[in-house]
Amino acid sequence: MSMLTNTLGRYFAGRFVVAALGVFAGIFLLLVLVDYIEMVRKTSGLASASAVMVAETSLFRVPQLLEKLTPFCMLIGAMTCYLALSRRLELVVARAAGVSAWQFISPALGSALLIGVIATVAYNPMSANLRELSKRMEAELFGSAPGGGIQDASGFWLNQKTSDGETIINAARSEQQGIRLTGLTLFRFDTEQHFKERVEAREATLEAGRWLFKGVRRFSLDSPPVDQASLEIPTTLTEAQVRNSFSTPETVSFWQLPSYIRSSESSGFATAGYRLQYQKLLAQPFLLAAMVMLAASVSLRFFRMGGVQRMVLSGVGAGFLLYVLSKVTEDLSKAELMHPIAAAWLPVVVGGLTGFLALLYQEDG
Repeated sequence: MSMLTNTLGRYFAGRFVVAALGVFAGIFLLLVLVDYIEMVRKTSGLASASAVMVAETSLFRVPQLLEKLTPFCMLIGAMTCYLALSRRLELVVARAAGVSAWQFISPALGSALLIGVIATVAYNPMSANLRELSKRMEAELFGSAPGGGIQDASGFWLNQKTSDGETIINAARSEQQGIRLTGLTLFRFDTEQHFKERVEAREATLEAGRWLFKGVRRFSLDSPPVDQASLEIPTTLTEAQVRNSFSTPETVSFWQLPSYIRSSESSGFATAGYRLQYQKLLAQPFLLAAMVMLAASVSLRFFRMGGVQRMVLSGVGAGFLLYVLSKVTEDLSKAELMHPIAAAWLPVVVGGLTGFLALLYQEDG
């Protein structure tokens, strides 16, 4: 019986992993296609944009988008796996052999924990690095002209004051957590708050005590536009201050988050977003396991008993409610109304207990 259980365990784990990876790959291809179509629309007027470069940019952008959908991939993958096993009566055979539901769920739980660990320590840093590469490629696509090619009122904003006056910086895109900016528009004022000039630049890099702008065009009220190869503007901003304005916690890899938290703390900036992201990555393996538990609670019903469609819809609804709960706790934590640990782990506890209690009721009455 021990060997049978081990063999069945490996079989069930393999079926679950194949189903989860299949859902993951399907959503990945769908996101790449949608993002590629959107990028083609944006770059349709750029002669320098090749189809290969646009495709690579979309391909590098998608992994970070897909990372947010990983729990749903686990939920749908587990439901697909157990529904297929139930339809083919393999669960009936396993139960007839004396294997309980808890025994053939445990391989999927172990696999989900392992996938979660890999997603935290390997996939997250990879997606963050690919996102930086995609930003660099976007800068090459859209940053060939002063002002970045595509310029609007969105993007990132920064205000700095020096002895020369005040400068308001708007950047369309940010790389290296704000150290390198592209698609820039600057509004410069003197010490009396009188408008001096507007500056458009292709890119800017933060160096010690200065911003170095390249591909510059300067506009003033009493003279025609002037093109310059570069422009230096002094600044008192540090890398930590710029990072706090331009970076988002999702763009920082798991291994860099502790140093970012310490750096923000030493600079006196709020660290709630970084702390929440760190705790969410730590909780990710257990969240995936909770999703498997939740999926198993709605997918083990035999097809001959009917009501499968209702159970599947209830599982999808439970996953959606869990997502809403995670967004609410995330917003509360960023507003510093909830501790990051509670905000990150509450959806895990709620999802895991819901699935566990539902299975306990179904299996043990």
